[in-house]
Amino acid sequence: MKNRESVQKLVWGTGSLAALFGLWYVLSCTASFGRLMPSPVEVIQFIGQGLVTPIGRQALGQHILWSLSRVMVGYVAAAVCGILLGFCASWFKVGEAVIKPFYLLLRSIPSIAWIPLAILWLGIGERSKYFIIFITAVMIIMTNVMDGVKAVDPDLLGAARMLGTKENQLFIHIVLPSAVPQIFNGLQVALGSAWAAVLAAEMVRSSEGVGWIILAGQSSMNMVQIFAGIVVIGLIGLFLASVMRFAESKLCAWNVRGK
Repeated sequence: MKNRESVQKLVWGTGSLAALFGLWYVLSCTASFGRLMPSPVEVIQFIGQGLVTPIGRQALGQHILWSLSRVMVGYVAAAVCGILLGFCASWFKVGEAVIKPFYLLLRSIPSIAWIPLAILWLGIGERSKYFIIFITAVMIIMTNVMDGVKAVDPDLLGAARMLGTKENQLFIHIVLPSAVPQIFNGLQVALGSAWAAVLAAEMVRSSEGVGWIILAGQSSMNMVQIFAGIVVIGLIGLFLASVMRFAESKLCAWNVRGK
């Protein structure tokens, strides 16, 4: 039954992507839309050529690796800090009093607004890019960790305390397992947002990366290159989300979302 559902999801997902590219092709053949967007055939050919011919100074695969490395550095740091700060702000009263005001202040600031400060604080090298990705992901992870902790059944906690369970045992055996699905949700959303933020990060003086491909295409008015960068970002984002869902299905098989 599960295999049948998986096959159906794969078929419907593949069909929807095919329909999207079909609609794109039809629109690109019209006079009005043809001036605004290239044909998907041209974009796919550009991507194929980019795998062997340098775009700028490097081939497409190297640009992808640059972007992924930047995302992973910022994302891993955000995951560690977001989980720790989220637990501190939701489980410990002192942590909530100290951390939550800063969280409420910072969570509504978009990542692109941090670019000028990132340049002033960290320069125009890699550290500023890591910071932009980090600040994008850490707020999302903190939000989901805190929601997961707050969603733990208070009656269950009360009963455990009445039976003499210590606070550290409560946290390890009740709070942490209950919050794990929500934490995975935050990690998945944060990874997608971190990958989307790569364009903003690579606006900070970069000569490589998928975001740079889009910005270079904008500078040269190359619509095919712009759309190629957008397609690559979308496909890799879809791949990263699929990896996270697979990891969740293995590590949290007892409580997988989306069924």
